[in-house]
Amino acid sequence: MLAQTFFEVFYANIMATTWLELVAVAFGIISVWFARQANLLVYPTGIISTVIYIYICFNIQLYADMGINLFYASMSVYGWYVWTRKDEQKRHIPIRWNTKKEQIIGLALIPVLYVIIFALLYVFKQDDPEYMNSYIPYVDSFTTAIFLIGMWYMARKRIENWIYWIAGNIISVPLYFVKGLVFTSFQFSIFLVLAVLGLLQWIKMYNEGRAREQKFIDDIIPVQPTKEE
Repeated sequence: MLAQTFFEVFYANIMATTWLELVAVAFGIISVWFARQANLLVYPTGIISTVIYIYICFNIQLYADMGINLFYASMSVYGWYVWTRKDEQKRHIPIRWNTKKEQIIGLALIPVLYVIIFALLYVFKQDDPEYMNSYIPYVDSFTTAIFLIGMWYMARKRIENWIYWIAGNIISVPLYFVKGLVFTSFQFSIFLVLAVLGLLQWIKMYNEGRAREQKFIDDIIPVQPTKEE
């Protein structure tokens, strides 16, 4: 009976979804797929998805959600710029783990972003007491803060970005399900699976890159034979 209700709500959500929203969802999933492969196309596809959401939110006067997607689009532009830069050796930014300092900065920014996002929600949603008196704005603010840090780390090709995406998706799946947005909850379930795969893939790519660097060092600096006593 519960499964039947789930699929009925899921079907109803899909039927209520416009073709424009479906395009945004599709580009969002494609963007995460490219991110898993550390492919630059993560950013143009992600920007298309967020711009569509900005347009949708503006038309239905969801200005707080529009502002959040504007943040996402801005971070995508920043990430696109960083990924195309090269260093003195003409190399693109490599996949790396965070330094201890970067880790602390990311954690410290979560409460700062939380306050900013919650204030944004309050400004645009204060006339909606049902929403503001519920737990949803608090969770929305927290998950958005986590996602923004994840986007910042991804822009800098830090492996930890996937940990933030996984955490945010784990919270978002039940959140949107409780909201009655079963299709969106299903979308975040896909994002969660892709984020786990992305974490494993980036760790593998990092280890392979380290192995190539070590081989390069070994090739240019041959091991000196030890003198026998």
